[in-house]
Amino acid sequence: MKTSIATVSLSGSLTTKLAAIAEAGFDGIEIFEQDFLASDFTPAEVGRMVRDHGLEITLFQPFRDFEGLPEPHRSRALARVERKFELMTQLGTDLMLVCSTTHPAAIGGIDRMAQDFRDLGDLAARHGIRVGFEALCWGRFVNDHRDAWEVVRRADHPNVGLILDSFHTLARRIDPSSIRAIPGDRIFFVQLADAPAIDMDLLYWSRHYRNMPGEGDLDVAGFMQAVVATGYAGSLSLEIFNDQFRSGLPRMVAQDGHRSLIALMDQVRRAEPTAAPDLPRFPPPAPVERIEYIEFATSAAEAPALESLLASLGFEAGGRHVSKPVTLWRQGGVNVLVNSDLSGFAHSSYVTHGTTVSEIALMVPDARAAFQRARALLARPLVQDTQPGQLAIPAIRGVSGNVIRLLDGTSDLAGIWQVDFRADPARHGAGITGIDHIGQTMAYDEMLSWSLFYTSIFDAEKAPMVDVVDPDGLVRSRAVRSGGLRVTLNGADARHTLAGRFIEDSFGASVQHVAFASDDIFATATALAERGFATLKIGANYYDDVQARFGLDPGMVARMQAASIMYDEDAGGQFFQLYSEPRADGFFFEIVQRQGNYAGYGAPNAPFRIAAQKRAARPAGMPRH
Repeated sequence: MKTSIATVSLSGSLTTKLAAIAEAGFDGIEIFEQDFLASDFTPAEVGRMVRDHGLEITLFQPFRDFEGLPEPHRSRALARVERKFELMTQLGTDLMLVCSTTHPAAIGGIDRMAQDFRDLGDLAARHGIRVGFEALCWGRFVNDHRDAWEVVRRADHPNVGLILDSFHTLARRIDPSSIRAIPGDRIFFVQLADAPAIDMDLLYWSRHYRNMPGEGDLDVAGFMQAVVATGYAGSLSLEIFNDQFRSGLPRMVAQDGHRSLIALMDQVRRAEPTAAPDLPRFPPPAPVERIEYIEFATSAAEAPALESLLASLGFEAGGRHVSKPVTLWRQGGVNVLVNSDLSGFAHSSYVTHGTTVSEIALMVPDARAAFQRARALLARPLVQDTQPGQLAIPAIRGVSGNVIRLLDGTSDLAGIWQVDFRADPARHGAGITGIDHIGQTMAYDEMLSWSLFYTSIFDAEKAPMVDVVDPDGLVRSRAVRSGGLRVTLNGADARHTLAGRFIEDSFGASVQHVAFASDDIFATATALAERGFATLKIGANYYDDVQARFGLDPGMVARMQAASIMYDEDAGGQFFQLYSEPRADGFFFEIVQRQGNYAGYGAPNAPFRIAAQKRAARPAGMPRH
């Protein structure tokens, strides 16, 4: 199927939008009339521009308030639409979207509206144009695709068909399986959009909160399964109204859109293989088994301070890379690499961000299959020369440009610690057993991109969005989990929040914190104190509140306060956490203990933790360490 996107979905001028859409790999565009009118180009020039980008105009839209009008409104609408047909001919497109009327003078009536569309079909045929009728979910008389189809069916004109929009169907909670009864050749066009589950006015919800399939909560996959079952073989197009996207980078939004369509149709193909035999095939998503290692890019001058911090966490130097200045630090099931190479990606990352987490290696069931899927979903590969005898580990770039390596335990990649490193097992430690989660920070308008990246490539689920209160603003947070990979995505708008300052101070580094797991956080806290670990101090007011809030034993609360351990619980279990003092750029470590089936990340503690971190932050202008 061909892919398309409405120009209204992106920010910028028409020329900027066309370049971004073409670069993302779409086949065509819906040209929104406002985008055309706001440009200085003639219709013929716009048509040539579109074709020069290797695109086609799949749809011209919207034409509003047509059906069910009394005279003289009806005659005026027909005269108006004929001028639009002439414009479309110059643009080089033959399909117009007519959305259901909201006109106050409209009368309604299925047969009356069908006659209007029959007359419109005759007019369209003389111009070589087709028209598609779309039910707006807030339409005055037609707000259901089943009623729109009945109008089209009764009009019974070859130039009049149905246009389906997933938002308009799913926002009204209409069962999309009703689409299966519609002949595929009578569906002229399909538009797709997702949205978060918000109870609000339908028009406002549609105009401000739509997002890409897979980024929201609507059953877009179920909608598309019904469409595919009809035999529809036309374009799939994105029509997204979203305030974030309108201020975001057009190239990122366009790429997200194309990625979302590929992921959606892969989901549909796997759910209904007989209904979509011609869709591209690539490996299915798989869960991540664990984070095998994280790598810090640094310099020879800054490495000792980082390694001293790791030592205070109980890590031991456990080996070196066979050909690069990369040191392996180990504890429990955790591997941390410290890379001070003066060439390659790590060095570029250090030059850009300072000492930073530049790579995350994920253990998956089949690394090369995961890489193939990631490439099919438009992830950019990282290609680097490897020395003879060393492993060529598949790698993709994350949304922010950091690297995700893919490893497995069944191929040659299982031998990374024997082939690429001279490694020894860790002997001692402070009770850290693994990596519980990583925290990635980004501008708020990039959060959906990061979420889509993880949930489309891996078998992953996203948690509901939560608001984290920083003393200097609001940060929105969403957790994504795939098996043994937990990621918290923290989107900041306010520049003075801890997250906003990290984005500025690190020049857009992605990982702001790494959370290690412990089976006994009190024992770990004692071991850390013995090693000189700089624990973030939490104020006494917090412990008075947490004791009252959860009814905790006073003795345990006293132990928590002595070690600056924070606490939360949910229906599944309990959660303990302690933090390092933040580095000058805002990066920090966390140690957590989960008991039972606690599913969260201590979000209720975040305001108090952030306040403590700001109190502990070093004065501006001091060097990194």
